[in-house]
Amino acid sequence: MYAAFRSIGAYVPERILTNADLEKMVDTSDEWITKRTGIKERHIAAENEFTSDMGAKAAAQAIERAGIAKEDIDLVICATISPDYFNMPSTATIISAKLGLPQVMAFDISAACTGFVYVVSMAKAFIESGMKKNVLVIGAEKLSAITDYTDRTTCILFGDGAGAAVISATENKAEAILDVHTGADGTYADLLMTPNGGTGSAHDALDAEAQTGCFMQMKGNETFKVAVRTLTNDVKAILAENNMSADDVKHFVPHQANYRIIKAVGDALNLRDEQVVLTVHKYGNTSGSSIPIAINDLYESGKLEKGDMMLLDAFGGGLTWGSALVPFAGPASV
Repeated sequence: MYAAFRSIGAYVPERILTNADLEKMVDTSDEWITKRTGIKERHIAAENEFTSDMGAKAAAQAIERAGIAKEDIDLVICATISPDYFNMPSTATIISAKLGLPQVMAFDISAACTGFVYVVSMAKAFIESGMKKNVLVIGAEKLSAITDYTDRTTCILFGDGAGAAVISATENKAEAILDVHTGADGTYADLLMTPNGGTGSAHDALDAEAQTGCFMQMKGNETFKVAVRTLTNDVKAILAENNMSADDVKHFVPHQANYRIIKAVGDALNLRDEQVVLTVHKYGNTSGSSIPIAINDLYESGKLEKGDMMLLDAFGGGLTWGSALVPFAGPASV
């Protein structure tokens, strides 16, 4: 059996936080944010709107578009660094319950911005092994809950949202996810992290410095350099190993972290502007949900057609990275 990418769905909260709004909160400007990141606005979840709520809405849409009954789902995997609860229960189990799937195997993974590529890799493995037939993969984040809105270097970047896809077994090799590369290097862990809050830190400290350590922190310049180099090398490798060139890719869907990173990688790969999917200006960096949200925008704009080859590419805290060659299979024929 092969694994086919059947459908996509997404959800973003109603509230929009613009660059003009941020100008009133920290010492920054629309011009500075736009020049450095390409971001103009980001969506922010309501106080009573949780990661699982957003994930469930994106998942329900993906299941409907896949043309299968929700009872056909036999595995749910959620990529998130902003779960509903610390450690347990997993956000995937909460999403499953909200979808009416209480008996289905479900778990979370933590791979930061590479999370969606990781869960695609896992779904592919579960299906090709014969263990599962219809895997629901989700990237869902409420990053506003772990963002320090007094830190002008990070609060301008992040937004909330969720994306989901159904990956199903098929006997048609032409529909199959072609290849997935994933990797990690913990020696760069301090470039992007939430330092406090776990068993490896003084999470019970009450001083202000320890409390802000529960928010995301990033060494921006170092992260930028490593990201461009790693993403470019990984994409070149996956294309070469599959005897493909950039011209064989219809849609390059990178993690939407920063326009400058996306532009640098695209230029290094000689990609045309029409090949590169850009949504960072609308949503900011939504970590593990950014790639499925971008695919959903492509789908809803009518630009994603059955058989189109997508090249996914991501880089995130850990450090983690991954790329995938994924044809859009669309719903199974009845």
